Amino acid sequence: MTATGGDAEGTTPLPRERYTHGHHPSVLRSHTWRTAENSAAYLLDLLRPGLDLLDVGCGPGTITRDFGGLVAPGRVVGIDRSPEIVAQAENEFATANVSFEVADVYVLPFDGASFDVVHAHQVLQHLSDPHAALAEMRRVLRSDGIVAVRDSDYAGFIWWPADPVLDRWLELYHQITAHNGAEADAGRHLLGWVREAGFSDAVMTSSTWTFSDPDSRAWWGGLWAERVEQSAFAEQALHSGLSDRSELAAIALAFRRWAEHPDAVFVTPHAEVVARNT
Repeated sequence: MTATGGDAEGTTPLPRERYTHGHHPSVLRSHTWRTAENSAAYLLDLLRPGLDLLDVGCGPGTITRDFGGLVAPGRVVGIDRSPEIVAQAENEFATANVSFEVADVYVLPFDGASFDVVHAHQVLQHLSDPHAALAEMRRVLRSDGIVAVRDSDYAGFIWWPADPVLDRWLELYHQITAHNGAEADAGRHLLGWVREAGFSDAVMTSSTWTFSDPDSRAWWGGLWAERVEQSAFAEQALHSGLSDRSELAAIALAFRRWAEHPDAVFVTPHAEVVARNT
């Protein structure tokens, strides 16, 4: 995830973001699982060799790496606000045409009209000013370049079996993101946000991640059980007074209980928008 504010003398202060998830190992297990195929399939048919692409909020760089192979010899730059995550991505995935930088989505360190494609996966949902971020993405796009954004919509998450403790988890997630000034249900807003930023020919689609077999249930339930007790999510829940250790432990147990049910399923919907800079 990318975006953190920095005050420059004589300028309007930038938003100061708090990343709800943080970079706990349980979060990174999810991020390193992501590929262009399972997280950016809506964009792949529009990519071709020679395009220059900016990957905003690249995290550990697995999607960025895939883009590098698809647009080579075009250049791909992945940016993130975390120096540690950028160093990890650079160490593992930098190539002749793929590089990584620490950068702020609100003040991108690139000249205008530098890229043919700007991509952001699950970034806008963590920002307090997605309109400003999209405007900055548009600034660095070439004429007729495309922006491609994909965000989940937490209010649309569904799971079975029903569990009031998991209902409370979803309520708590919305409370924490609202406390951070972010929009957990960003997916439904993407089309409007992109149009308001001045893009045209915007096309919205949707896709899901589904966890229903024993291995994927154990993976998804296990990483969320850890997140709610050990990650930045837990720290923010406690420091804001929105939850306590006892409740977080109960939510973690509910995720593990869900994962063990033979008929359990969890579906996470995502909205995705591709639009042009005209």
